[in-house]
Amino acid sequence: MECRPTVKNIYDYIDSIAPFEEQCEWDNSGLLVGNPCREISKIGVVLDITADAVRYAAANGIELIVSHHPVIFRPVKAFLEGDVSYLLAKNGISAICAHTSLDRANGGVNDVLAETLGFRNPVPLAAEGESAMIRKVIIEETEANELAMLVADRLSTGVQLADCGKKIDTVALCGGAGGDFIHAVAGSGCDAYITGEAKHHEYLEAKDLGLTLISAGHFETENPVVAVLAKKIKDNFDCEVEVIPQKSPVEYY
Repeated sequence: MECRPTVKNIYDYIDSIAPFEEQCEWDNSGLLVGNPCREISKIGVVLDITADAVRYAAANGIELIVSHHPVIFRPVKAFLEGDVSYLLAKNGISAICAHTSLDRANGGVNDVLAETLGFRNPVPLAAEGESAMIRKVIIEETEANELAMLVADRLSTGVQLADCGKKIDTVALCGGAGGDFIHAVAGSGCDAYITGEAKHHEYLEAKDLGLTLISAGHFETENPVVAVLAKKIKDNFDCEVEVIPQKSPVEYY
């Protein structure tokens, strides 16, 4: 008789490749909805657990969703019909979320981003702390606009560029909202920083620090990990694994 994995089996595997204990202290990664003892025959993997993603899962026999972004991030004071976490529970769907633990992990969000952009041998910017999730790569010397066009092409998106006016051969990468790390990146000697999103004052700060800043979309810089994570799970468990279809909530014109 075929032995199906439990939610806890999947949790333990994800913990082995992206340890939950290494998440940032403000984060909320882990098993956030569901029964750890439940046996699973079909898993869906997605960046964001939205209402649409839950409805898709319910319609397609998915019993566990594995996501990057936490479905419950801040403390909640009510649990009401229409809330995404309520929809999960109502449909008997469990949720495991690997956020900053997957950002930091070897083979996680930022290593996959580097690979997607065609960069080799990414290394952590720092050995510990939040900067450990950032990756640093050495590339063939290029101009800022050429690097921006490469990012736009590889991620099939529009990008924003703050060009500090110098040639680039050392690049830092952090998918998602990485603007907070500008000073750490500049202090590490990088010429350019590719992230998902940044604020207006962060573009100004980057130029003042002599750092070219490229932002390419929160979804676009993190979503490549979804297919990679789905394959890892599929290769290690005897159950169906599917990438739940999802598009960025932002459109570029």
